[in-house]
Amino acid sequence: MTTVEKIKSIEDEMAKTQKNKATEYHLGQLKAKLARLKRELLTPTGGSGGGAGVGFDIARTGVASVGFVGFPSVGKSTLLSKLTGTHSEAAAYEFTTLTTVPGVIRYKGAKIQMLDLPGIIEGAKDGRGRGKQVIAVARTCNLIFIVLDVNKPLAHKQIIEKELDGFGIRINKSPPDIIIKKKEKGGISITNTVPLTHIDKDEIRAVMSEYRINSADIAFRCDATVDDLIDTLEASQRKYIPAIYVLNKIDSFSIEELQLLNRVPNAVAISSGKEWNLDELLEVMWDRLNLVRVYTKPKGKLPDFNEPIVLKSDRCTVKDFCNQIHKSLVDDFRNAVVFGSSVKHQPQFVGLDHVLEDEDVVTILKKV
Repeated sequence: MTTVEKIKSIEDEMAKTQKNKATEYHLGQLKAKLARLKRELLTPTGGSGGGAGVGFDIARTGVASVGFVGFPSVGKSTLLSKLTGTHSEAAAYEFTTLTTVPGVIRYKGAKIQMLDLPGIIEGAKDGRGRGKQVIAVARTCNLIFIVLDVNKPLAHKQIIEKELDGFGIRINKSPPDIIIKKKEKGGISITNTVPLTHIDKDEIRAVMSEYRINSADIAFRCDATVDDLIDTLEASQRKYIPAIYVLNKIDSFSIEELQLLNRVPNAVAISSGKEWNLDELLEVMWDRLNLVRVYTKPKGKLPDFNEPIVLKSDRCTVKDFCNQIHKSLVDDFRNAVVFGSSVKHQPQFVGLDHVLEDEDVVTILKKV
């Protein structure tokens, strides 16, 4: 039996099994087995079978990357062309794009790479339509545009979410707040700071048993599910990526229909062909990428507002700023003078650990 067949068999068994107190342990084991089989399916086994493959793995440029994911012929190629000026073959038939097509946009002083990926189909996570290679590239992106054709069922949205989820991509989610510390002996110890309404101790022990972990301290700091526990155990295989649903081709919709689209969370309605609402899409993209622009101000000169240093905003410090310019700056660092929202006084002297905010202006002072 192949891995795909084993997965299908377990999914069928889970669908037939009613969830109740008597079956919770069994279902927990099945979910854990399923996760381990999916990991086997998705892990490269050598050769070109599991990697990105020819035409998929491309050189990266810019401070962040945005991957365009969607069914064939939803307008990804046209959108890339309109945003970046890069020609990506577009036509009114399916599977026009057969490789990853890169483009670059300069937005708010930041160079951002955009990747038009070939259209995926249902079963992509199992390898259909070169789906593994497509989603493997999506895993490396900082943001995903899920491009949907509003004239086709929004069921496409659910299919794409399922395919990404099956490949270990968790969109618009944060890692579950669960801490697992393995130990030599003492069995499974479970603590929780919030009530657990979706999982009980039998399910937890079933999952840990399937992963052959007999002794560990498990601390739940969120109302977790079995899937959350498995995601924590499979942390190296999980990617948490923000996503925007790009609802394309709204030029064929009425005003009443457009109002219904506003109910879709994390969505921006556009027409790539007519270039409608692309400005809003870029604004939302910028917010979700969570980038910080820091302007340099050489001592005795005006700030350079044309070429910001762009950093990821996960607590980017003056040290990060220095390393982005040149690593020798940290060795010669005395202090920094900062103007902007990150300081109380304008200007203010700070050290390497000071956390910078968007559009701060920084002067680095070196040791004499």
